[in-house]
Amino acid sequence: MDNLSAKDCVPCQGGVPPLSEEESAAFLEQVNSDWNVIDNHHLIRKWEFPDFATSLDFTNKLGAICEEQGHHADFQLSWGKVVAIIFTHKIDALTESDFVLASKFDQI
Repeated sequence: MDNLSAKDCVPCQGGVPPLSEEESAAFLEQVNSDWNVIDNHHLIRKWEFPDFATSLDFTNKLGAICEEQGHHADFQLSWGKVVAIIFTHKIDALTESDFVLASKFDQI
């Protein structure tokens, strides 16, 4: 498979078929092992930091990637912790773009 982080997210217009469990498993092998696929519906990863300011700064960096890619994750921000949840909202499921975005987050 191609290097996911070198790809760009493809805007979803709806009607795109979701990934099968086998496809999700294959893409999961290409991102950081801290990512988990939940119910073949979304990706989730947690990062820990020494304080709130660092967590906020990191969230802003991830948000900038989302804006650049036109594909937006959901974030949970708290003191010393950031959680990213990624799925394709238009189809309420996983697509390749979700794994592309995760791989770009892995570069931070």
